[in-house]
Amino acid sequence: MSNSTFSIKAKDGTNLQGRSWVPEESMEKIICMVHGLGEHIGRYKGMAQIMNGKRIGLVGIDLRGHGLSDGKRGHSASYDHLLDDVDSLVAHIKTTHPNVPIVLYGHSLGGNIATNYLLRRDVSNLVGAVISSPWLKLAFEPPAFKVALARMMRNIYPAFTEGNEVDPSELSTDPEIGKAYLADPLVHGKITAGMFFSAFEAAKWALDHAQTLKVNTLVMHGTEDKLTSPEGSKEFVGKTDGKATFQSWDGMRHEPHNEPGDSVALYVAGWIEGINQPSESVIA
Repeated sequence: MSNSTFSIKAKDGTNLQGRSWVPEESMEKIICMVHGLGEHIGRYKGMAQIMNGKRIGLVGIDLRGHGLSDGKRGHSASYDHLLDDVDSLVAHIKTTHPNVPIVLYGHSLGGNIATNYLLRRDVSNLVGAVISSPWLKLAFEPPAFKVALARMMRNIYPAFTEGNEVDPSELSTDPEIGKAYLADPLVHGKITAGMFFSAFEAAKWALDHAQTLKVNTLVMHGTEDKLTSPEGSKEFVGKTDGKATFQSWDGMRHEPHNEPGDSVALYVAGWIEGINQPSESVIA
């Protein structure tokens, strides 16, 4: 496995830091990874190792306001900036690996972003997509006072910061995952009023426009996810006229890829291996 770092200058000038894991031997496909709220792309090293063993590469950036990338923690001045950043990452992959089919993969907030990217942007460079535990609906009711404060501050000062309500113990049934998350200096527990409401509205938009999905997509969710709602994933898939497939993971929590064993990553690798290239969904 070859592991390297890179940087991208976003369309608005923000510096975004990325990591790339590619197999030493020939690569059949490559994952364009969009991570979740508060975390960073480095947390996907384990998944990348498994994917590389199946001749699938994995490349991703730390979202703006996350990890080693620039920006106020947990904030984006515009939701479109997040979609633009995915555009920039796809372009980077096309330049560095020009003949390798790309699969977009988004988890949690990254699932929200990736889903909206599939519905709003040019997908001609993609052969498929994987959406993991997407923020389409929350599995909990945010504290009313926090929502009210965020709504007020969104109009006054959208960069106003609150806690993101992510409980590390709910990430995986493996307690070591939560401990590592808490100890990780690149992880933060923040979200701004502007980021919260833009993601909340984008989630609703995606559910309302799911029928326009053109890319073959795997949507998966753990049944014991207490952060994002499996019902939101099911609702989205049900509106896609067969373009999306739902995979439920019994007993798993918010990060199926970080549950004990390799079953989830191997399942995803098998699904990716089965994608035909070129995809009829892309060229339609």
